[in-house]
Amino acid sequence: MGAVHLFVALWPGAAFRRALRGWCGPVEGGGGCRPVAAAHWHLTLHFLGAVPRDRVPQLRRELLVPWQAFRLVFSHCERWPHGLLVLPPDAPPPALAHLHEALREALQRAGLATEDRPLRPHLTLARRHAGDLPQPAAAPLAWDVDACALVASAAPRGGGYTVLESWPPT
Repeated sequence: MGAVHLFVALWPGAAFRRALRGWCGPVEGGGGCRPVAAAHWHLTLHFLGAVPRDRVPQLRRELLVPWQAFRLVFSHCERWPHGLLVLPPDAPPPALAHLHEALREALQRAGLATEDRPLRPHLTLARRHAGDLPQPAAAPLAWDVDACALVASAAPRGGGYTVLESWPPT
């Protein structure tokens, strides 16, 4: 059956993506800069790595955890080590931490390992970025998070993501 590379993420809708593209425009950042396509912007909650394909139906059920909708607000970009250009939320709400922890517990019940490091929520806009940071937003961008997703990554095979399942707040 093989394995599929999975992660759990918050996946913004088209309106937020348009607003963010309007603020940042095309990301430029030096000769080696690798912008992330707007269609691939997401906020990773848990990276699962290679998971046997036959486990996906179980994960679809296990990851259906209760959570409340929340808003993320963004007003500035940061450059993290190794040239990552990221968009961190201004003040992550407690509901994000609660969702992250509920998903961690569900993954552990399903027998999957989770990372021990604390959540550093962000959207990655580019890799190997060496140019100027986009100017702070004239008005903060708000994302009303209304779905959590189980996503398959085709990165080892050339890139792209497929949302396998999406859950609204309960």
